[in-house]
Amino acid sequence: MRDLQVIRPGGRLRGEIQVPGDKSISHRAVMLGALGKGETVIRGLLRGEDNLATLEAFRGMGVEVLDEPGDVLRIRGRGLNGLQEPQDVIDCGNSGTTMRLMTGLLAGQRFFSVLTGDRFLRKRPMKRVVVPLTGMGARILGRAGGEFAPLALKGSPLTGITHQSAVASAQVKSALMLAGLYADGPTTIREPHVSRDHSERMLRWFGADVRPFDGGVTLYPGRALQGREVTVPGDISSAAFFMVAALIVPGSELIIRQVGVNPTRSGIIDILRAMGGQIELLDQRDCSGEPVADILVRASDLKGVEIGGALVPRAIDEFPVISVAACFAEGRTVIRDARELRVKETDRIASMCSQLEALGAQVEARDDGMVIDGGSELGAGQVSALGDHRIGMSMAVAALRARGSVTISETACTATSFPGFWELFDASREV
Repeated sequence: MRDLQVIRPGGRLRGEIQVPGDKSISHRAVMLGALGKGETVIRGLLRGEDNLATLEAFRGMGVEVLDEPGDVLRIRGRGLNGLQEPQDVIDCGNSGTTMRLMTGLLAGQRFFSVLTGDRFLRKRPMKRVVVPLTGMGARILGRAGGEFAPLALKGSPLTGITHQSAVASAQVKSALMLAGLYADGPTTIREPHVSRDHSERMLRWFGADVRPFDGGVTLYPGRALQGREVTVPGDISSAAFFMVAALIVPGSELIIRQVGVNPTRSGIIDILRAMGGQIELLDQRDCSGEPVADILVRASDLKGVEIGGALVPRAIDEFPVISVAACFAEGRTVIRDARELRVKETDRIASMCSQLEALGAQVEARDDGMVIDGGSELGAGQVSALGDHRIGMSMAVAALRARGSVTISETACTATSFPGFWELFDASREV
């Protein structure tokens, strides 16, 4: 795809759309399908670069994966102890989820493996999973004492532990639970706030003994995983760009079909409603253990709000586009307790501030968040995705309310999580 996009302002969003499958759920469906006994059939899998990296990792460990017509993926699972030692280094691409979860999964295998990634992933912190896994008995080496990839793992016997996580991180929690499948006793993870619970739901769907409690979760080993059918709902993080676009462009009314509305992920809806956004959930239902709904969004007059605390991990991936909504809200929006944004694909606090400021927004970066004064008109100009898929798509939404055309460079990275974004973005607008 082109690495440069030119967005012209205006064009209300009307009608109905469907966004690609949830990235987090897609990763977990592939991983547990590979570890299950028998066949797993996945419908609606996100075919983004991150998820394809996970698929290729398991192909490299002897798992048979069949693509079938009708967006169906069939995985012939090898069981918990059936993976083969990979013949080459496992390339996780840009996917932090792949690397962190695979570190947990590979820690208890009976073979040697090495995980690496692209230049962005090799800068992201890994000690948050390496340290507790080492406490379980894992043998892991990496750059800077295990802080950065490449990571080399020599599978070893594991012991269940109780871990108090310093941050609410689904990736840390999931890595420890996957390692816990191979431990000699229960593994308990406690968090300061609840993080997304897709792993708990998916593990239960495949038959694992997972018991959430107030403040954490415990996984009890000993149960074999069984192949299942999984239908992946639309990704709320992808829907968020269209939700904000429909809210800020006058005259818009858009329905986004079959979106996952897991309460640990729906912070974006709570935040936008608190800002005055007209958002309705239609036809709420269950899909493979995950809550799903159609989301109706109408253009709204937004107001500034304060965002922090337990709400932050429920919307951590959506803060780039939330900051865009804040630019067009009346008053000031304050985002705090979101220092985790500093260690994403880019430093998303610095990235969004620099790119919004380039168009004339009144934005101040803080150590753990941002302050955005709404009401400023954005101008035409040139910005960059900075190699971060969510930055690029967020700037496309901001461009809809600019005074002139906005050119966005380095946009090929959007394929990481949302292949086809630019085509759907154009198709949803009445220009």
